[in-house]
Amino acid sequence: MSPVRPTVQVVGRRMDAEDYRLRDFLTRTAQPYEWREAGSPEAEQFLEQLGLRDATLPVLVDGDDVYMEASVEKIAVAWGGLQPPKRTHYDFVVIGAGPAGLAAAVYAASDGLSTMVADRDVPGGQASYTAMIENFFGFPDGIGGAELARLAGRQAERFGAELVLLRGVKGSRMKDHDQPVELILDDGSEVTASVVLAAPGMEWRRLDVEGIDELLGHGVYYGAGRSEAAQCAGQGVVIVGAGNSAGQAVLNFGNATARVTMLVRGDRLEKSMSKYLIDRIREHPLIDVHLETQLTAVHPNGDSVAAATFADSSGKSETRAVDGVFLCIGGRPHTDWCSREHVLTDRAGYILTGQDLLRDGKLPDCWPLDRDPLPLETSRVGVFAAGDVRHGSTKRVAAAVGEGSMVASLVFSRLAELGVAL
Repeated sequence: MSPVRPTVQVVGRRMDAEDYRLRDFLTRTAQPYEWREAGSPEAEQFLEQLGLRDATLPVLVDGDDVYMEASVEKIAVAWGGLQPPKRTHYDFVVIGAGPAGLAAAVYAASDGLSTMVADRDVPGGQASYTAMIENFFGFPDGIGGAELARLAGRQAERFGAELVLLRGVKGSRMKDHDQPVELILDDGSEVTASVVLAAPGMEWRRLDVEGIDELLGHGVYYGAGRSEAAQCAGQGVVIVGAGNSAGQAVLNFGNATARVTMLVRGDRLEKSMSKYLIDRIREHPLIDVHLETQLTAVHPNGDSVAAATFADSSGKSETRAVDGVFLCIGGRPHTDWCSREHVLTDRAGYILTGQDLLRDGKLPDCWPLDRDPLPLETSRVGVFAAGDVRHGSTKRVAAAVGEGSMVASLVFSRLAELGVAL
């Protein structure tokens, strides 16, 4: 990960999907930036001064360097953040650079293991969307999710871990249990690992509602990037969801003076959200919470959002003019990279580990050893799981960090079993 640079300047279109992705990338990597909306007097004057009146947007200016049609990949390459693996074999490979994966990488690398972390996104996972984590141990004033991820990534790299970002694991080959696991990255390159941690987190669950697919990236988004809160100041938005991620998003937008309509399918926020968030939401004058209510349609105005319709449990519906719709509705575990033949999951797709693998006191037929699985070990010997992807996990940052740290210590037990000299 490259260090944070001085504030960069960006000219782009708020309702463009790729421009949103760039803005989200900058925010979630804790990179300061100033945004100028294309077509505004400020943007026109800025481009004119640079002689870039006809430049292809978005334009990103970093000191003397100017990037036209500035994609996430182009900027990541320029800033040295898109590096391939340096080795073909590692003691320990972590799939996912969220809190669990980064914690495991810090402890494994600090103990001398060759360690690689692969993620097709930026570090932090869903935690990087959180403006302020207020109940994380050791930070009495709270810490932003993106900043926590940035610091953890730097710490892992300082101990020698490799962070291979914007390049995830798309497949695997798991042979005999005493053989390394083969991992296939998004670009087709391959590495092997003596021990693997699966910590890829969740993918947003898709919502089948009229208008969403047509307007996705043009005012409708899965997740609620902090970059959007300031862009929506003084505007109306709908946020769908009831977990802590949704609660943080609602407060981010409300504190940025957006008028927020929060749609909650359940009858109580207390079922899925921390009390401190609930208290602040209820006290906020710009946040309107609708319980037992579901989004039923999103209406366009050309290529952007004009309104949203929602209905309560009685069938009563309402349509409100809004400028954005943000879907924070949880997700499904990201396990497409592994074979269910080797890594068993529950019915919802969460990976089974440790004692959860037992059925009627018996281990699955695919388990080859006399010993029981280690805590957090999956049905494939030497492959562990931690964080949101694991069956029975607590969906909190601190819990994920604890699980990742625990796996780092268990790696040595598995390496000793393999006879790997350290």
